[in-house]
Amino acid sequence: MNHTEATRLTSPSLKPCRAVLVPDAGSSAVSEDYFRSGHHLRAEGATHTLVIEDGEGHALRMPLIVRPIEGTPYRDATSPYGYPGGRMDGLREVPKEAVDWTDTGLVSFFVRDRVAGPRCFADGTERNEVFFIDPRLPIEFQAEARRQMRRNTRLGFVSTCRPVREASHEEREGFKDVYRQTMVRDGAQSRYFFSDAYFEELFSSPVAWLATTRAPDGHIASSGVGVTSDGVLHYYLGGTADGDLARSPAKNTVFGALVDLSIQLGLPFHLGGGVRPGDGLEQFKRSFANASSHLHTHEIICEPSVYASLSEGRCAGGYFPAYRAPRS
Repeated sequence: MNHTEATRLTSPSLKPCRAVLVPDAGSSAVSEDYFRSGHHLRAEGATHTLVIEDGEGHALRMPLIVRPIEGTPYRDATSPYGYPGGRMDGLREVPKEAVDWTDTGLVSFFVRDRVAGPRCFADGTERNEVFFIDPRLPIEFQAEARRQMRRNTRLGFVSTCRPVREASHEEREGFKDVYRQTMVRDGAQSRYFFSDAYFEELFSSPVAWLATTRAPDGHIASSGVGVTSDGVLHYYLGGTADGDLARSPAKNTVFGALVDLSIQLGLPFHLGGGVRPGDGLEQFKRSFANASSHLHTHEIICEPSVYASLSEGRCAGGYFPAYRAPRS
């Protein structure tokens, strides 16, 4: 892309773009990247594609989950879980004020953008810091982590990594078991207790890998799934069996098998971030990382007057959309 074209696509003076909502279950936004793949969009229940066009053949296509706003005739939307952003067919970093939202029929929508590379819209909201292990940079783990991983290997813990479509039924079921144990242990929200149908979509993806660490007696002690999307290997889902926590076999799964995979693929390995800025999970991931970025989101109001009316009297405290903020 030359400088003139880049300026035209990102300048605040960009001619107005038109946005339309297509009820196609996200199929217009599908790409080979996991978070915009048909597998992920089906698992997440995507309902529509938001198509933004500039009238000159360039477009931005974003998968969305459209929802009714209870007790009203209105609708809003959110992007699927993960880091889907949108498929950029010539449009990127689009100023939100350059888009005519009238024909979407939405009051508002929330977008989770990709963690690396160009963003969908300009001036996104910078969220948590997220961390990477980039195989193109020196990789150095803490001495204690290396010691624990070597100890597990000496004790007979064995880690493997393979495309999830090639994994055995026992490995897949073992993953689901340790993942669900971990969600119960962590008191996770209900949305993270994925159904078997959700996992079957994940297990059918050609860009998903399953890393498994077995204890000396052969049972699955820890397991994790990595997916490739937008030039990054993401640590997507994983867990550890309750009875194996003391040995920290997840270090062998994540910082052994999946890091080795990222080196093999030549892709940065995305670890994610903490639950809250500066918490223990963030510090833990920072200690392994050699690069970082920030998660960006976009909070877009299509119908300002309706949004204001629905939000009246709500104390959102940064929650978006404000009218969906939990009542105190």
